[in-house]
Amino acid sequence: MSSEQSVDPETPSEDSPKPRHAGFTYALGRSLIAPLARLVYRPHIEGREHVPTTGPVIFASNHLSFIDSIAIPVAAPRPVHFLAKSSYFEGTGLKGWASKTFFEAIGAIPVRRGAGQAALDALDLQRQLLDEGLAVALYPEGTRSTDGRLYKGRTGVAFLALQTGAPVVPVGLIGTDKVMPVGAKMPTLSERITVRFGEPLDLSPHGPATSGRARRLATDEIMAAIHALSGQELAGTYNEAPAQNTIEKIKQALPHERR
Repeated sequence: MSSEQSVDPETPSEDSPKPRHAGFTYALGRSLIAPLARLVYRPHIEGREHVPTTGPVIFASNHLSFIDSIAIPVAAPRPVHFLAKSSYFEGTGLKGWASKTFFEAIGAIPVRRGAGQAALDALDLQRQLLDEGLAVALYPEGTRSTDGRLYKGRTGVAFLALQTGAPVVPVGLIGTDKVMPVGAKMPTLSERITVRFGEPLDLSPHGPATSGRARRLATDEIMAAIHALSGQELAGTYNEAPAQNTIEKIKQALPHERR
C-alpha cells in the first residue's frame, strides 16, 4: 500500500467495507482461463510445492506488467484474490459487462484506491480475506516498475503478515514486461514468462505489527527474497511519481514510512 498515514492495528469495525467474494464466475474462470493460459503461453513455473495449500497466505511479488495479476493466479496451485480498481467493475453496456466478468473470473476484488481512508479500507479488505483463510496477492513496490528494476518495498504487506500471522510466499516474475509492456493493449504470444514461488516466510520474529521497526525489517526480508527469485537490478529507492512541487519534494526527502 502506498498510503503514508498510520494504520490502526485493531480489528476493523462493522462499518468497514466487506470484500465482494469472487464466486461462480471465478470458479468457472479459473477452471477455463488457467489451463488455456498455460497452454497458450507455456509459462515456466517453479516452486509450486512451496505454496501452502490451505490457510491464509500472502503472495508478495515484483510488479512489471498488467498481466502480473493474471500470471500469479494462473501459476498458483490454489485460488488467489487481489484488489483491482473499482472502475473495472462499474462500466456500462457490453464493454462494462465484459470487463466486470473478466476481472471476477481472475479473482479480482473491487476497491477504491488512494491514500487516507481509501488505503485503510483496502487494508481492511485484505485482512478480512486472510482472516477467512484465503490467499491474496500484493505488490510491495506499490506500482509497476517501468524500467525493469526492483524498487524498495512499502510496509503494508509486512503489516498484514505481522497482524494476521499469514505466511508470505515471495514471487519472482520474469518476462511479463516483455509479454505485455506498459502501454500495450494486448499481450504478445512470442514471449514466455517465468513464475517462481519461494519458500514461505515467517515474519513474526521481527516483532508486532504495531512496531515500525518490525514492519521495516519484515519488508526488507520480503524484498530480499523477491530479489533472489527475480534477479532484477535493485533501484535502491521507492517507486514514486516525480514530485510536482516543492512541498512534494520535501515530503519525499523526509524520512517516513511508505505504506
